[in-house]
Amino acid sequence: MSAGKSPRRRAREFALQGIYQWLLSGNSVPVIEAHMEQVSGFERADRELFVALLRGTLDNAADLQYDFAPFIDRPLSELSPVERAVLLLATHELKNRPETPYRVVINEAIELTKGYGGTDGHRFVNGVLDKLAAQLRAAEIEALRNEGR
Repeated sequence: MSAGKSPRRRAREFALQGIYQWLLSGNSVPVIEAHMEQVSGFERADRELFVALLRGTLDNAADLQYDFAPFIDRPLSELSPVERAVLLLATHELKNRPETPYRVVINEAIELTKGYGGTDGHRFVNGVLDKLAAQLRAAEIEALRNEGR
């Protein structure tokens, strides 16, 4: 992680790593939190945001997958663990953190996927989240359109 990243970006990166760990290992949230807190650079992350994102995502993973599943073009089992983790995290933010603009959520998800995922994974994630945001944040998107008139 580079020195120029904001505490919020770092929190999302650590939450992503925790979700990824959960997907692959099935470790409990307390075990994952304890592990992430030991990783170099964690002290520069927004700890409160990290905990909220990690717990909120993992506590509701089944519902979050249900929310984004209609917008993916393959079975959930065929998503890479990074794509799946990013989609879980971003879906949680779109649903439960309305104070974060939807464009910020999508941009952060794209950047995380570029940093940790496969070559074109960010395009896939962007397409899924654009469609999901249109459903979950319709009022916010409409208000932005009306401002532009």
